[in-house]
Amino acid sequence: MDIKQSGRAAAAITITIAQAEPLRGGHLRRLAIAFLIGLALYLAGRGPAFAAFDVPAGVQPGTIVISTSQRRLYLMGWDGPQVSYPVAVGKPGKQWYGWARIDGKHVEPAWSPPAEVRRDNPRLPDVIPGGSPRNPMGKRALTLDRDEIAIHGTNRPGSIGTFASYGCIRMHNRDIIDLYERVRVGTPVLVTR
Repeated sequence: MDIKQSGRAAAAITITIAQAEPLRGGHLRRLAIAFLIGLALYLAGRGPAFAAFDVPAGVQPGTIVISTSQRRLYLMGWDGPQVSYPVAVGKPGKQWYGWARIDGKHVEPAWSPPAEVRRDNPRLPDVIPGGSPRNPMGKRALTLDRDEIAIHGTNRPGSIGTFASYGCIRMHNRDIIDLYERVRVGTPVLVTR
């Protein structure tokens, strides 16, 4: 590189180039590979992941499809899945399949444990206020027209990707906030095996 400047600017450029020397060759390649691996891991957790997903017949754009076996939620677009999120689904014996509709949208909802949950954990309070770190509903909830079932955030992010709930669909809080903005009351939901 031919630098025709004098003084501090030339010295600064020389120092910057000298400091960049260790990144040449193998170091730069390892840095690029580390970046690509990190990007791939991020996309695997939140990204499209559409290749292994077969769209069920009759599903229209705007429908939410939840694949229980994949533990993923897909929001359908005109050409297949528009966006995909990892989710937690019902424990064995607590899963359900079929159609529902969103019948309510709630920001930081309070939670009253259903009777079945209360039987398994009688020390739960009658109500856990919205916004409480103990509230299992998280930042948003999309209630469904099925008994006490919702798609919601969680205070247990480690459960995402597992069979963990009493039938609700759990999402990372950042993901339920995103989905909440994309759907409306009346949106159809299909849960598949």
